[in-house]
Order: sequence, then structure tokens, then C-alpha cells
Amino acid sequence: MKTSYVASALAMSLALAFPVHAADAGKTAVVQEAPLRAHLQFLASDLLEGRGTGQRGGDLTVAYLEAQVMALGLKPGNGNSFRQPVLIAGVKTQPADSTLKLEAGGKPLDISFGKDWVFSPGDAIAVHNFNADLVFVGYGITAPDEQWNDYKGMDLKGKILVMMVNDPQPTAEQPNRFNGKGLTYYGRWTYKFEEAQRQGAAGVLLIHTTPTASYGWSVIQNSWSGVERFQLAAGTLGTPLQGWMTDDTARALFTAAGQDLDALRAAAEKKDFKPVPLAAKLNGEMKAAVRKVEQFNVAAVVPGTDPKLRDEVVIYSAHWDHLGKQGDSGDTIFNGAVDNASGSAALLAMAAEAQRVPARRSQMFLWVAAEEQGLLGSAAYASSPLWPLARTAANLNLDSLNFVGSTRDIGTQGSERTELGKLAETAAEAMGMQIAAAKPDLAGGYFRSDHFNFAKNGVPAFSISSGRDYIKDPEAAKAKAQAYGKRYHQVSDEYDASWDLSGMVQTAQYTLNLGRLIANAAKLPEWKAGDAFAVPRN
Repeated sequence: MKTSYVASALAMSLALAFPVHAADAGKTAVVQEAPLRAHLQFLASDLLEGRGTGQRGGDLTVAYLEAQVMALGLKPGNGNSFRQPVLIAGVKTQPADSTLKLEAGGKPLDISFGKDWVFSPGDAIAVHNFNADLVFVGYGITAPDEQWNDYKGMDLKGKILVMMVNDPQPTAEQPNRFNGKGLTYYGRWTYKFEEAQRQGAAGVLLIHTTPTASYGWSVIQNSWSGVERFQLAAGTLGTPLQGWMTDDTARALFTAAGQDLDALRAAAEKKDFKPVPLAAKLNGEMKAAVRKVEQFNVAAVVPGTDPKLRDEVVIYSAHWDHLGKQGDSGDTIFNGAVDNASGSAALLAMAAEAQRVPARRSQMFLWVAAEEQGLLGSAAYASSPLWPLARTAANLNLDSLNFVGSTRDIGTQGSERTELGKLAETAAEAMGMQIAAAKPDLAGGYFRSDHFNFAKNGVPAFSISSGRDYIKDPEAAKAKAQAYGKRYHQVSDEYDASWDLSGMVQTAQYTLNLGRLIANAAKLPEWKAGDAFAVPRN
């Protein structure tokens, strides 16, 4: 990394680190808009090149965050360091050098990488050769709690599994199976790759549709085509091949293999479904460039004031990474202003106030790496926590904050799983707000943000999201918020100086207020009895 870039980040850090307060009387922690906006503008600037994992922009981002919390006077979260190393493997598929093809009915399909399908090694090995049969396994789910097994009756070792994303849908007889219309973790693509590995499969090809994935094919293209993908370098490795295909590609494949995709989809909605071998193969060589990369979580602590409770901690988190630089022409920088410079900036503004007005328990501000690559930074933290999880009160996560305007409500979906639900209501009422009405989690949001790695390990955790009841010009505000969908994971997710950040400040303030309620409470919050994540904190 060139010294000039670090110097630029440090100079900006020193300029922004000390928000000016008219007075500290009363010691009320009030999140300030000016530093939040300044952090947001800088983190989303072209200088940080989209904060890409394994890229220079990511290194600059870590240096900036580290300098910020150092200047604020927070304590290092990892001994004498603000950094927690996250060792990951970078994998970039080389489709031009690969000969991989799908064959059905004895003939190869006329499909192209990126446009029709994408693939990558899931085990960080550079070269793989395949001559493997394809098997349709429905949703690819083994769920004892639902008495469901899509793999029954067949040894799938060495096979390429073709499967649907999402969950089996509710029926009139079973309206609540797999959480009704809400997505469970079984429906997430990450689970499906994990389960295929447990089955000993050689690979997975997921069938994409916008309704089942909750995003368009362009999101898959931007995340898989011509870019480096990452996975943790330690622990259980994935299957040799992981990939996606478009619905049109799947239809062509199944037709050539003598199967009716729609009929098989319907069959897969029933418990008695069994894997269906396809008259199709995956053949050829897959090549990828593989490297090991050290990235960093940034962790800073405001020590608690209570001699006993200071040994326990509330963790606020946000991911600092986005998609970085991609391509060779035009706008190549995925700035990620909303996703997630907003959350990272909010944490900095909150940290300044927490440092000025500490709580009884300690508070950690944690910026995690490689969320866009599969929640890797938070997974690394949860497996090697800097603070014992048994003494971690809660994790409150921020991702993609409100850039539209203030609201009368706030989103706390997932808090109802734990005793945090009541505290969330208390914090909202104190600000003259209410909790946003719950709605089915169609996109599986609870399982695709960094708090989930804390929840899996017994820590009460959820992400705080924007409300929907806008105070100023509600219809125009809703339209503006909905229009962001077209900018999600696109180069157009850029900072706009005209943004009304009152809603972003409101979300940050609410999160800090809730965190302080938890940090000052008499005991640690717990999961509700019977919840899937009601396990002892590891």
C-alpha cells in the first residue's frame, strides 16, 4: 500500500474524529449528523475504490477505521491491536481457460459463462476435472424439525446436485411449514452449499429465479462473473464446484434430459419427493486463480463503568466491505454508499458518543470484513471471539441504513426471538417511535446479515433496519426508498450530498439507545424458550 494513501486516510481521520458539542451537560449520548455524513461521504468515495475484499480500497478502509477509533480514544479490541486477522482464500474463476460444459441427451448445451450460468470452486483448489452425473434434489434440504429430507434413498457422493433456492411453500393443510411465507435458513443458498458438502456431492448448481432468490440475475453476475470470490481459508471446505444457472438454462437442460422442470418443481413441494437422476452430465476442466489473503475485522472498545458488569459487552457491528473495483471500462467502482458505508459511518458516529458517555457494561464497535463474500468476517469473529461469547450480552447489527428521511417506526425483525424484543419496544417508545409491523421475511434477511453468526452461537442478535412510516412527504419517500432496489449491488450505489440523513441519524441513535439499555440492564438477555437459536452462548 502506498504511504500517500494511508496519509490521506489518516489526515481525514484526524479532521473528523472529534465532533464539536455545544456542551456535555447532562452527559446525554446524542449521535451527531455532521460526523456521520462526513464519514459516509469519505467511505463511499472513489478514493476507497468500493472497499473491495483483497483490494487496495479495502486496505485503505481498514486504515481509516483504525485511525478513527484511535483518535476517538477507544481501546483496542484485540490486545494492543484494533485489528483481528481474517485469513481467507481468494478464488477467481477463469472461464476462458476452462472447458466445463453441461451435456444432456448426449449433446452439450449452448450456454455461456455469466450470461447463462456461473461456477467457481468451493474448496479453493485451482484445477478440477469433472465427469459427473447430474441429479435434481428439489430444494436440497434436510430438516429434521420439519420431518423433511430431499436426499432420501440415494447415495449422492460425487454427483452434481441441481436444486432450487428458497423453501418448500406453505399449503392450505400446512400454512406454517418452513415458517410459512417467510424464508428459513434452509432456503438460503449458503445452507444449500453446506448441505451438499455434507452429502459428499462434487458440486451444486442452483436454479435462479428472481422471486425465489429475491434479487435479479444481475446480482449473481456481479458477484460471480469476472471477479474474485472469497471463502474462509480454515475450517470445512465446500464442494469442488458451486454455481448458479438461469431459469432458461435450467429449462433447456431439463428438456434436453427428457424431464419436465415444472412437474419436478411441483413434486419437490411434497415430503415424499426423492432425488431424480437426470440424463445429463457435467464434463470438462474448471480453472481458477487462487490466492490466500489476510483481511481484518476492526474492533474498538469503550470500557464499562461498573466494576462487575464491565467484563460483559454489547457489540455493535457493521460490515465495511463492498464489491470494490470490477471491469476495465466505464464506471468500475462499486462504491456501496448505502450498502454499507452507511452502517460503517453510523458506527463511527455512535462510537464517539459512547466514548463520551460510557455505560455500565463495555461496548464494542466491530467493523467486519468480507460480508459480501458470505458473512466471512463475522464468521471468523464468532469462531475466535475477541470477547467471550458467554459474556457477550447482544449483537446489534447495522446494514444499509435509511437515506430517505426520518420515520415514526423502526425495524427490529428478529428481536422478538429474544428478551431484546421488549427492550426494543422500550427504546422506541422513549424516542416517540414504534416498532414497525412484522411482515414475512420473504428474502431471509435474518439469515443474510452479520448478526446471524452471533445468533448461531447463542448470542441474542438481530439487525436494526429502517422504518417505513415516513414523516415528511410519505409517498415520495416510499418511492425513493423502493427505487434503491435498482441500485443494490450496482455502480450507481453512490453517495448523494442532497440526501436527508435525519433517518440515518435516527437509526444510529436508536441503536445506541437500545445498546445502552442492554449495557445498563441488571442481567444478560436470553432467547425465548423453544427458539431454534436458544442454545448456550459458546
